[in-house]
Amino acid sequence: MDRRLTLYILIGMVLGVVIGQIVNVSFAPEVVKAEIAPWFKLLSDIFLNLIKMLVAPLVLSTIVVGIAHMGDSAALGRIGVRALAWFITASLVSIGLGLLMVNLFEPGVGAPIPDAASAAAAVGEVKELKATEFLLSIFPKNAFEAMATNNILQILVFSIFAGVALSAIGERGAPLVRGADSLAEMMLQITGYVMRYAPIAVFAALANVVAQSGLGILETYLTLLVEFYASLVILWAILLGVGAVFLGRRILTLLRYIRQPMMIAFSTASSEAALPRLFEQLDRFGVPRRISGFMLPLGYSFNLDGSMMYMSFATIFIAQAYGMDLSIATQIMILLTLMISSKGIAAVPRASLVVITGTLAMFGLPVEGVAIILAIDQFLDMGRTATNVVGNAVATSVITKWEGMLEVEEPDVIEHPKAPAHTVADGRAGLELDPENFERR
Repeated sequence: MDRRLTLYILIGMVLGVVIGQIVNVSFAPEVVKAEIAPWFKLLSDIFLNLIKMLVAPLVLSTIVVGIAHMGDSAALGRIGVRALAWFITASLVSIGLGLLMVNLFEPGVGAPIPDAASAAAAVGEVKELKATEFLLSIFPKNAFEAMATNNILQILVFSIFAGVALSAIGERGAPLVRGADSLAEMMLQITGYVMRYAPIAVFAALANVVAQSGLGILETYLTLLVEFYASLVILWAILLGVGAVFLGRRILTLLRYIRQPMMIAFSTASSEAALPRLFEQLDRFGVPRRISGFMLPLGYSFNLDGSMMYMSFATIFIAQAYGMDLSIATQIMILLTLMISSKGIAAVPRASLVVITGTLAMFGLPVEGVAIILAIDQFLDMGRTATNVVGNAVATSVITKWEGMLEVEEPDVIEHPKAPAHTVADGRAGLELDPENFERR
């Protein structure tokens, strides 16, 4: 199963599109929405819930063990500074490229504009994200609450404190470090079990989207989709090109290792769904857990390259749709605004929509324009989510190489240990058995 998982996921994606389109053309929209789509959604939601079950304990144990084993707070600080430098640079490149490409292609010119009333209803009320609220949300007031809500940024902060503290107390903290190490291994083992369900979840996620929207909607927004995905390809080329400067030909190997997390992220439009598998594949690529455990959670909060490019692309697209010509100075201000506000998107539901809406309001652009892209937001989200995975994988690998900690590669697929299904004692080991169990009746 593990060796063929990529093929099974690909088959699930194709079947999801085909079955979804058949359902879309065979049944009335109200029937699809009320009776069929909920079953597709159930199959994909089961997978996403299982993944969410893994994230908090996996992130906590991974960071604690990584920092405790690093044994050098100076190295942790150095990695943190280099990571933030990479994230800030990547943010500027992503947002700047989005602005450049949307001005070059002008996909918003002639785009269909919904009436104001229906647009406002579609957008709904979006809570404004304030800088003070975001900064406060970084620091957990309750570590258990942070884990219960899967708040990766708060888990990261608590785990850093715990890892540094365990490293400082030395041998007295060794039992906890060993426990955290075992917890991380257990969560990765569970990840192996959960991933066997991934092809079904991928099939259901795509079938749900296509069944409700239909492939016909892609024709209406074909220009936007093609030009946005072309911009993502350019961003990939930049990220992988910079990665190749540090990693050489191993950048191609990295792409091979992360193909499963990318496909999962693309089909489910969830970065979180790809995180456990991404940890595992970076292990095999040669990234020590002491670095990936720190970099990936941080990157999931501050280095969402695809989402950042999408926000600048979508903001100017909406302005073009309403025939509003923005000066270079205004677009630079939008870039700087997105540069700051995008750093809080990890902790906010419908995060990209929140940032785009807030940016539109700040610069006097029509907020209801967000409704223009809502119809195909799922298809756009798939591409930007896969890009987020690539960006964080490259960033983590480059920082590892920069630190001189990149290890030799492991096999692309390692057979997972299997839970025993049959033992010599048939599961009775250690029991004081009553002989009557075996007496013939």
